[in-house]
Amino acid sequence: MSSRKVSFYSEGVKLAGDLFLPADLPAGQKRAGILLCHGYTGVRNLYLPDTARALTEAGYVVLTFDYKGWGDSEGSPSRLAPYGRVLDSQAALTFLGAQEQVDAGRLGIYGTSYGGATVVWTAAVDPRVKCVVSVVGVGHGRRWMRSVRHPDEFADLLALAEEDRVRRVMTGQSKFVERTDILLPDRQSAALAAAARAGNPGAVSQIPLEFIDDTLGFHPEWVVDKIAPRPVLFITTDDDRLVPQDESEALYAKAGEPKKLVVLPGWGHYEVYTGEAFRQVITPTIEWYQEHLPAA
Repeated sequence: MSSRKVSFYSEGVKLAGDLFLPADLPAGQKRAGILLCHGYTGVRNLYLPDTARALTEAGYVVLTFDYKGWGDSEGSPSRLAPYGRVLDSQAALTFLGAQEQVDAGRLGIYGTSYGGATVVWTAAVDPRVKCVVSVVGVGHGRRWMRSVRHPDEFADLLALAEEDRVRRVMTGQSKFVERTDILLPDRQSAALAAAARAGNPGAVSQIPLEFIDDTLGFHPEWVVDKIAPRPVLFITTDDDRLVPQDESEALYAKAGEPKKLVVLPGWGHYEVYTGEAFRQVITPTIEWYQEHLPAA
């Protein structure tokens, strides 16, 4: 595998990315391209390089990138902006399809965690996406945020959102809080996430309260049926305590054919990025792409 840093624009804002090429790619040959989308507060060099490596070994050209305001990309810092992420993903698809090594008619997309929500919406509105994989993704933002909280915690969250909604209108600014105030840590695999983020300068510890309203109003299951007849694979685990398997199951139930749901046994949310759990994610992922979007 070889890789190089790239840049492109979304809504006039410069985004940073990495383009990964198979080691055995003959000159002049075009391959299918796959876009990788990271999660809620992720950056492109957190977890995704391992996925890119596996997919390039399978023969694909792969692009990772940072959304506006994240990692090395320009823009207002650390915002969720779910619809803006869809636009960023569409710009990334355009860039990927424009590469000389890529067949623009054969583009796939892969997202993990909140990226699993982003890729569903992107594929639903962009017919250039020919094959989709959503891993431990969110189907309905409000249901998800409610499901991982006690009732009083959710009431407090809504109160924070209402207060900040007024603040943003009156001052133009959202209040920044600790990341864990909004994305509740799960004791099961939070230590893995903390270790992965510890050495990454792009892994932020504070995010704006506008994340709450953005999350509460973004529901990819509203549009997942628009992906068909293009194939979509959902991968989740039966012990994910951060994004419960119900989210992927709800997306699967509303999706059209061809579709597939894989439920892995026993793994936590952040465990799917490493070791045996990652192998159990990437194996059906590659099989799905090879069946529906051959590399060559």
